[in-house]
Amino acid sequence: MTAIAGILLFASFFFLMFFGAPIAVAIIISSILTFMLIMPFDVAILASAQRMVTGIDNFTMLAIPLFVLSGIVMNNGGIAFRLINFAKVLVGRLPGSLAHTNAVGNMLFGSISGSSVASAAAMGRIMTPMQNAQGYKTTYSAAVNIASAPTGLIIPPSSLLIVYSLVSGGTSVASLFVAGYVPGILWGIAVMIVAYFIAKKEKYEVSPMPGARDVLYIIWSAVPSLLLIFIVIGGIVGGVFTATEGAAVAVVYSVILSMIYKSIKLKDLPAIFKETVDITGMILFLITASALFSLVMSYTGLPQAMSEALLSLTDNQYGILLIMIFILLVIGTFMDITPAVLIFTPIFLPIAETFSMDPIHFGMIICFALCIGNMTPPVGSVLFVGCSVADVRIEQVIKPLLPFFAAVIVVLLLITFIPQLSLFLPQLLGL
Repeated sequence: MTAIAGILLFASFFFLMFFGAPIAVAIIISSILTFMLIMPFDVAILASAQRMVTGIDNFTMLAIPLFVLSGIVMNNGGIAFRLINFAKVLVGRLPGSLAHTNAVGNMLFGSISGSSVASAAAMGRIMTPMQNAQGYKTTYSAAVNIASAPTGLIIPPSSLLIVYSLVSGGTSVASLFVAGYVPGILWGIAVMIVAYFIAKKEKYEVSPMPGARDVLYIIWSAVPSLLLIFIVIGGIVGGVFTATEGAAVAVVYSVILSMIYKSIKLKDLPAIFKETVDITGMILFLITASALFSLVMSYTGLPQAMSEALLSLTDNQYGILLIMIFILLVIGTFMDITPAVLIFTPIFLPIAETFSMDPIHFGMIICFALCIGNMTPPVGSVLFVGCSVADVRIEQVIKPLLPFFAAVIVVLLLITFIPQLSLFLPQLLGL
């Protein structure tokens, strides 16, 4: 029965996806069809409805719409230029300094906004003309922007890590947030290393360093925006408030800061709220659908069966991890990150736990691997946005992206096989 249920569940899911059904709809229909295989129709519908409602009945879940709202306010709040100028101060003396500025800007702006797409769009619109004016190849500029934009999904505060916390059975959000710093920063450094060697080869310019007074002004201008990270993460890690309360603090802070900058007015708020509702509705619909999907898998014993099948291939921990990474990289190329995390965490986490792997460490692996799909075709949203703002075709940027892709894969392998890269900071802080 387990084998038949598994075939029906995944075959119907991919069949619906192939014919263009939204992912959440495909998940719900395939789950109900599988339920109907093992129980009467009325019971299957009732159980499905109950699970979908209880799947989002969680206080921590409130952090998602609040962080989304904070990110949208920040996106419209005029902070991109301030962070770019701050990034120039940090990396302005490196060869190809504008490319490094783009990468550091994405790390900063992405973590504050919580959106890799918004980061790629904001940084690309500002940095691409500047790089073109200094003789950078547009495809190179686009590749750096695309490759570095997903770092904001790993560096906290991150809604993706909150989603993983929920679907993994309540892994500490504070621990996941702290654990995300090293992998996210290593991703950005890997992009910068590749950019450095390409810049040396192409003899790209080093930007002139501003004077001491200008440096102090730039740092002072960026401090209010950067304080958001310290206030929210510091408060959550320090136990001052929960992740949900921290998200609420982020909203209040971002609104006040944007109004001080005079980049947002009261009349702009309805449009911002509407955008928040649109994005949040999509995320919560995916979460409620995945809750049903997880119930069906648990009821039919599919995770255990898949675990046994995978372990039958090899009992070597590293071999199993390599197989899972390969699957996640493939999945990431054609599925959005959030539904992929929701679907594959319940499948792969029990397998990882058979090797006594820490769920925080595994969370870094699955989120990192799936974020790579953001920069790959055919559904890489950052790839599309990055090419659009740079006005280049996707096929033109694939080749320049390859060395960055290889560097990020190396970082993925490092955080997979060196657990302390993810666990050192949470352990240091006693989380």
